[in-house]
Amino acid sequence: MRKLTTRSDRACQKPIQKESKEMSRRGKRTQGMEKAHPFQGMSRVNPNAAGVDIGAVEIVACVPGEGNTQIVRAFGNYTVDLQALGRWLADYGVKTVAMESTGVYWIALFEELERQGFECLLISSRSLRRVAGRKSDISDAQWIQTLHSYGLLESSFRPQAELIALRTLLRHRAQLIEHRSPHIQHMQKALLQMNVHLSQAVSDITGVTGLKIIEAILAGERSPEKLAALREPGCKKSAEEIGQALTGTWREEHLFVLKQSLAMYTFYSEQIATCDEEIERVYGLTYPDRKDGEVAPLRERKRNSHSKNKPKNEESIRQHLKRISGVDLSVVDGFGVSLAQTVIMEVGTDMSKFPGEKHFCSWLGLAPKHEISGGKVLKNKTLKTKNRAGQAFRMAAQSVKQADCVFGVMYRRLRARLGPAQATVATAHAIARVVYRMLKYKVEYETISVEEYEQKYKAQQLKYMRKKAAKLGYQLTPA
Repeated sequence: MRKLTTRSDRACQKPIQKESKEMSRRGKRTQGMEKAHPFQGMSRVNPNAAGVDIGAVEIVACVPGEGNTQIVRAFGNYTVDLQALGRWLADYGVKTVAMESTGVYWIALFEELERQGFECLLISSRSLRRVAGRKSDISDAQWIQTLHSYGLLESSFRPQAELIALRTLLRHRAQLIEHRSPHIQHMQKALLQMNVHLSQAVSDITGVTGLKIIEAILAGERSPEKLAALREPGCKKSAEEIGQALTGTWREEHLFVLKQSLAMYTFYSEQIATCDEEIERVYGLTYPDRKDGEVAPLRERKRNSHSKNKPKNEESIRQHLKRISGVDLSVVDGFGVSLAQTVIMEVGTDMSKFPGEKHFCSWLGLAPKHEISGGKVLKNKTLKTKNRAGQAFRMAAQSVKQADCVFGVMYRRLRARLGPAQATVATAHAIARVVYRMLKYKVEYETISVEEYEQKYKAQQLKYMRKKAAKLGYQLTPA
């Protein structure tokens, strides 16, 4: 353990009293009126609770002392310090620990305390808001310990530990794809600055034909006819049309940018392929005692709806996902192997953490947040969120906009009334409810035809209209 600072040494030597002098001064100002403790009358839900405030260099922990006192101690962030912190918490009989942190500084301590048998809760900074001013690491640790002891804190969601490794690799793969995409734009810009309109000749400059032509240009080929002869048989445009687009100025500085951008694109593509191999290996180590489930062939998707960012071994991943979750989410309308993989790794397979579908959709950021005062709704908007699972459901809703399925019909009906933005969220909400039931009750996806859905919707509307007419004293009669 590193040497503690003077402020922390003083904190270690003397327990910090919960009752402050400021509270006694308030009592004098109220002319003898007794001020109640802010938590007076409340019972301690977690008497053996600790609070931890985690920083980049120092970790401040607070445990309950005798009476109404709290004991605060500072530790470093090295591994030996984390182990010493766990032993110190055990000496004071702590069973559950609430921690607040920014960035990723909490991960090492969270895993170490879990390994030592503590119940750990990661607390969002939004739930710890207090009166401005008088803020320090010690006061933050005390406040966290106090709130946690009275059961006023809720832990942030974290999926099963067995899925953490896969989730880390999938997030890393997504970052590799993000880092690769700017280099595609750099190649396209360099070509356009040389007046080479390869993006008009082929639909994708990083496809088979596009990469062949770029590599030939960098190798010194300048003849439009020879470059156009590299086209694949499946290209829509003829060799003559492609040749007309491949006549440029061939400036040296733009060729240099094109060469480096292609090298970076190739490097990231190789890293993504290596990451896919590691993901496949880790899949085999996740729940090895479960047997692989049989997956039905995917329905034929829209023509030319392929993506270069999707995993190459889709069928193998589908079998792993079916083995881990017990159901095949990739067959849900709007989903695919990639989105199913993202949802399972971000949400997990244990739906008992969500009491119901509404809680699940609220956590995803797909439900409106009602702000009510005096019985009046002040705000009724969906909050902005960076939830990756919620973004996956929004992508699924976007992919069914023109599809001939139930969710596609729902989206188009809602778009006419609410607009595209709210229709996307509402459709994503409907897909999320279906996925929740599949994961919770382990039932496979069974869709209904569009005609059956339209009949059910029509019957629902007739029932609503009859009820409203009866309320107004009228009766509906068929025309």
